[in-house]
Amino acid sequence: MAAATTNLSSLSKSSLSVNPKTCIPQKAPLFVLPKTLHKPSVFPQKNIYSNTQKPHISFSSKNPISDHFSASEEYPVDNSLSSYFDDDDKPREECGVVGIYGDPEASRLCYLALHALQHRGQEGAGIVAVNNKVLQSITGIGLVSDVFNESKLDQLRGDLAIGHVRYSTAGSSMLKNVQPFVAGYRFGSVGVAHNGNLVNYKKLRAMLEDNGSIFNTSSDTEVVLHLIAISKARPFFLRIVEACEKLRGAYSMVFVTEDKLVAVRDPLGFRPLVMGRRRSNGAIVFASETCALDLIDAEYEREVNPGEVLVVDKDGIQSLCLITHPEPKQCIFEHIYFALPSSVVFGQSVYQSRHIFGEILATESPVDCDVVIAVPDSGVVAALGYATKARVPFQQGLIRSHYVGRTFIEPSQKIRDFGVKLKLSPVKAVLEGKRVVVVDDSIVRGTTSSKIVRLLKEAGATEVHMRIASPPMIASCYYGVDTPSSEELISNRMSVEEIRKFIGSESLAFLPFDSLKKVLGKDSPNYCFACFSGNYPVKPSEAKVKRVGDFVDDGFHGSIDSIEGGWVQAPQTQNVEKVSNEWKLSSV
Repeated sequence: MAAATTNLSSLSKSSLSVNPKTCIPQKAPLFVLPKTLHKPSVFPQKNIYSNTQKPHISFSSKNPISDHFSASEEYPVDNSLSSYFDDDDKPREECGVVGIYGDPEASRLCYLALHALQHRGQEGAGIVAVNNKVLQSITGIGLVSDVFNESKLDQLRGDLAIGHVRYSTAGSSMLKNVQPFVAGYRFGSVGVAHNGNLVNYKKLRAMLEDNGSIFNTSSDTEVVLHLIAISKARPFFLRIVEACEKLRGAYSMVFVTEDKLVAVRDPLGFRPLVMGRRRSNGAIVFASETCALDLIDAEYEREVNPGEVLVVDKDGIQSLCLITHPEPKQCIFEHIYFALPSSVVFGQSVYQSRHIFGEILATESPVDCDVVIAVPDSGVVAALGYATKARVPFQQGLIRSHYVGRTFIEPSQKIRDFGVKLKLSPVKAVLEGKRVVVVDDSIVRGTTSSKIVRLLKEAGATEVHMRIASPPMIASCYYGVDTPSSEELISNRMSVEEIRKFIGSESLAFLPFDSLKKVLGKDSPNYCFACFSGNYPVKPSEAKVKRVGDFVDDGFHGSIDSIEGGWVQAPQTQNVEKVSNEWKLSSV
């Protein structure tokens, strides 16, 4: 352990490098780049703490998932008193990943990094650490602080670890789907944590099952482990390359073996994945966002490039290129909603992006008002941008409770808008007698927006003007974001004026699509706008695509009649015309 740490920290940055540019298309499907690492100058960037777990056991390739997800008496599910609810009507980022190589407290650093990524998933968390070439895993349901404590982290020794936080399905079937997954096959063991979604998952799973594979979870990530297990490529990292060449869709993944940490990003780069280095000892860190690097005192090095495989071991870092693509398609919702404002994603400050979105709304959709407020927390920065540009005071008109869990006990007498009231409290002193602009990041079904407007008016607001810091969502996402089916998206069914009437506001304006692309400038072609346009960079190839989320009519989400057992129909076409000319302003 010590040798690996010393060796890694002693290697200079110039001797550890990979290509800082996007992978360049080559005739050969795979090439190895020199081991030198250049730190890009895109932007400047700028201890610690295992669910008792069975020891790792190897399995045959026909059943590569190890029995690490036995369930649980430790996490009973009581559905008799509690109701499940999503804390707001938002799309859901399903995962955050982290990987650390070369630090004797790797699992504790993973624990802290997962805390920083908690906003990317609150339903489950897990860490896999490597100690004496044995992969040890602890996973559980709940927040990172619920799953791990001092004694559990003491079980996860070693200088190599990966971690995962997840937003996923509710109920007793959930624990077995919490990552990282660990598998044993004839040449060793491997753990994986995945952020994204595979659009050809069902096809791959059917092919594998036809050949005798047995699946233990409903996660598309398990397909990757089966593909690795049946691969005959050597050495091991070429098995990962061969497996990934069969995948279609979004994947930012970290793998761990007995002696290696591997990071992979899909050729289109849908989901973010960054690389950093701890300042104290040079340990290598991979994470979904830079905010995780900041917390564990790691310096940002660069992004894992679209289509790149990075292999870290005692010899340093090796970069390989998967199937390349000349134009990335990075998820624009990372900047609109998912990422933490303190993060830098795809080379751009998330805070600055959201502030600019708010400024655009104030410029293109102005309205006379007395105060600007935000729907916390994701609408705050855009609201600050709106207020600054409009020269109107920004105040906290809605206070968010951060202490409400996923379950609650509702009184027998129904309380109107109960779910929203649990999360958001209006401040009458700010709202009473005022014309209010309320800024939110998006409208999905519209049910929460209507309740927020009603809350504000009940608190004394004379006018409520809704401003949305993104274009209307008209299409479902198939690349790792938990969104409703397109038929449930209110902007796919109604015009802006119809939405305004539905939510009850005096006016409603979205961030114009053209303005969003304009502010992105020359980087605009590198973003995925499928949820706004219906144009999918990777076509959903299957009749139905799994939606990982809750289907409970909890007062937030409305009827679930259109959803067939958790599967939603992949769209054939999207009707963009009906909203394309209505994105700016609708008012009474």
